[in-house]
Amino acid sequence: MKMKYDREEDILMVETASGKIDHAEEMGPVIVHFTKAGKPVLLEILDGSEFLSLATKTSIKAQPLELHD
Repeated sequence: MKMKYDREEDILMVETASGKIDHAEEMGPVIVHFTKAGKPVLLEILDGSEFLSLATKTSIKAQPLELHD
């Protein structure tokens, strides 16, 4: 898996697999690129900075709290 962030366009791109892109479908703030066989190979997450901020906050909240004596 490869990730790339385009700061100018604020798009986070996640390559999930290799393959030739045949078509794409927009699903809310995400554009999913598929091969001819229907395998997703690339995700474009629009408003990438907002997504990363929310993902980071959610991850921090989900971390178990460890108390030490």
